[in-house]
Order: sequence, then structure tokens, then C-alpha cells
Amino acid sequence: MNIASLKTLLNRTATFSLEETLAFLASECEDKVVFSTSFGQEDQVITAIIAKQNLPITIFTLDTGRLFQETYDVFHKTMTKYKIDIKTYFPEATAVEELLNEKGPNSFYESVENRKECCFIRKVAPLTKALKGNSVWITGLRAEQSENRNDLDLFEYDSKFDIIKFNPLLKWTLKEVEDYLEANNVPQNTLHKKGFFSIGCAPCTRAIADDEDIRAGRWWWESSHKECGLHQK
Repeated sequence: MNIASLKTLLNRTATFSLEETLAFLASECEDKVVFSTSFGQEDQVITAIIAKQNLPITIFTLDTGRLFQETYDVFHKTMTKYKIDIKTYFPEATAVEELLNEKGPNSFYESVENRKECCFIRKVAPLTKALKGNSVWITGLRAEQSENRNDLDLFEYDSKFDIIKFNPLLKWTLKEVEDYLEANNVPQNTLHKKGFFSIGCAPCTRAIADDEDIRAGRWWWESSHKECGLHQK
């Protein structure tokens, strides 16, 4: 399939359900469709759908080296429940060593530049490796997660990584996500029950109050738009 035309891709899948679209992509772009999971609620919905249909879609995750134990727990539970492989990408050891030797283990608290440097080493560089040579990248992004994501499209071309990005849950609400997880008994990160909505690296994530935005717990000490560089246009 020639996926250079996003309009053509949208037209061909316009009447498809989420499940049908995933199956279509897996068939048309054989062995070149990947899904990145950080084991958040949205990602768990997509993982469950892929696993239930036994689709030939590579599921991968980025292990930054600074994750919560609870994230590893849901990682293991997911693999066990669905009997699937989840490929893991790590940051380059030498890059991490150089960062810590030069700036220490908590440099990301000192400036936005330092934080983005850490995110690049631990997340962006491994993601670049994971996406290389593939045609479609499936994400768990939702429009209501942050104002930065309101202008996303269901399908879009990501020039940074030279790949078509598919955001199947783009228009889903948090309630729809939670309802699916409960109805299908999908493993979830136990931190979600403790006020953690958006879960990343342990030093960079906190629980949020009832009146805070769902992304407020990420890099809470910053006043920037607070993206790590994975999903910026």
C-alpha cells in the first residue's frame, strides 16, 4: 500500500472500526507496523485489542532506567495475561554514563534544557532506533490529554521520525478508556488509583489533585508545554 497520501488512507479506513483499522494496517504494511507502549491506560486498551486479534504488530516499550516498579509490574502482568512479546529498547549506556558523570543524576530538575537532554538520551534516541525502517507508528495519544494534542489528526505524517502516525484513541474520553479497561479486565498500573494519571519516569512524575490537569503531574516543576520530544510536530 502506498501510504504517502494521508487522505487516501483516511478514506480507505473511514468506515472501519478501531479493530478493523488495526487489522487493515497490519495486513497492508506487513511487518512494518509498530506500537509504542508505556503501559498507561490508553496503551493498555490498544495492547488488549492487538493481542485479542493476534495481529502481527510489533509492540515495544522504552525502558529509560528510571521507571516505577509499578510500571514493571503491569509490564509483566500484560505479557503474562496476553502471552505476547514486548520488545524493549534501552538508552545507550555510554550516553547515560556521560550525562551522569558530567551533570549528576538529577540534572533534569535544574533547567528545561537539561530535562530535554535527559529525555532525548533516555527516550527520543531509543525511539528513533525502534521506529527506523517501519511504515506506521501506533500511539495511545488522546486529544484531551493536553492542549498540545488538540490539533492532532487520526493519521498524520511525523516528519521528525519519517513515519505515518496512527492515533486510534484520539477522540476517546478518559471515561471511555476506563470503561474499556474495566469491562475487559485489562491489567492496569496500580498508581492510577493513587492519583497518577500520566506516568513516566519516577523522578519526573507525581500524583495530581482533583482540580489539576491530567498532565500536571509530569515535570511539575516546569511552566513549559511539558512534552518530552516524542510527540512534537
